[in-house]
Amino acid sequence: MKTAIAQQLARYAERLGELDFLLSRPDIMADMAQFMKLSREHAEVGAVAGRWARYQQRQADLAAARDLLADPDMAGMAGEEIAAAQSELAQLDAELQRMLLPKDPDDARNAFIEIRAGTGGDESALFAGDLARMYTRHAERQGWRVEVMSESPAELGGYKEIVLRVEGEGVYGWLRWESGGHRVQRVPATETQGRIHTSAATVAVMPEPDEAEAIKLNPAELRIDTFRASGAGGQHINKTDSAVRVVHLPTGITAECQDGRSQHSNKAKALQVLQARLQEKERSERAAREAATRKGLIGSGDRSDRIRTYNFPQGRLSDHRINLTLYKLAAIMEGDLAEVHAALRAAREAEQLAQLE
Repeated sequence: MKTAIAQQLARYAERLGELDFLLSRPDIMADMAQFMKLSREHAEVGAVAGRWARYQQRQADLAAARDLLADPDMAGMAGEEIAAAQSELAQLDAELQRMLLPKDPDDARNAFIEIRAGTGGDESALFAGDLARMYTRHAERQGWRVEVMSESPAELGGYKEIVLRVEGEGVYGWLRWESGGHRVQRVPATETQGRIHTSAATVAVMPEPDEAEAIKLNPAELRIDTFRASGAGGQHINKTDSAVRVVHLPTGITAECQDGRSQHSNKAKALQVLQARLQEKERSERAAREAATRKGLIGSGDRSDRIRTYNFPQGRLSDHRINLTLYKLAAIMEGDLAEVHAALRAAREAEQLAQLE
């Protein structure tokens, strides 16, 4: 292992001791936000420090086994221990390098998933509905909570647009790979001749802004419209102008919400989504500037990027960014995205490691 990496790992061990002390202080529970922040850091630092301690132990075991090689009675056992220690050290070295890769601070955040029907008319809207269901089922598998922030249903089913808020541990870090263009190939329910059609929907995954770091909205730059909500909702929904649309005048970016029962709650949700969209605009522009010098394996996450094809006749999902093909489309549409996300994360880590060499 390189000296610089070993020094960095030693600092993790030191930091773990500091965090143990801070979390043991009797007054720590008085500031719950600080307690939670330190607890999350402790879990991350502890995982790295634990693997580093194991690496050092196996190094010591290897040295001890080599010392025993000179003893004829112990040489056989020593040889077996040397082989086992070398194998585990190689594995630990790879794990530690991955754990030291730079992390996006947004990875731990909750996320908004914005799904829009694209080319393909009614079939595209139905596919957008299928994607919303897929992400909802996936969230249930992960123990995450899903809330519909806004929706625009299509006449024959599905959605012209829907925005979901997903809350849970590390949500954005896993769902970020879903941003981009999603293409579907299948026989639509409205097709009488049995012909396969190709349609598309777009997905944008945005980290939920931290309250302290969120873009500050200037009320003078906002236009807030209220209107009567439409769609399902019983007798209440059409009686009051509870739906809210917020327009950010400098950029033209809009957000609306009509799912809450009060104008106040709908306004708060719309402002949340607007902040996330503005932050994502800044993020995308920054990524575009970086992409001018380096094209990442996973891509920019821009909605114009066609990232994936869902071929229903063949039961096949293809992720074009990493040439991944899986013949388990039915399970994936039921929310089984674990294999897809693990492959994408592994590809990203391999790309980052290559850049460090």
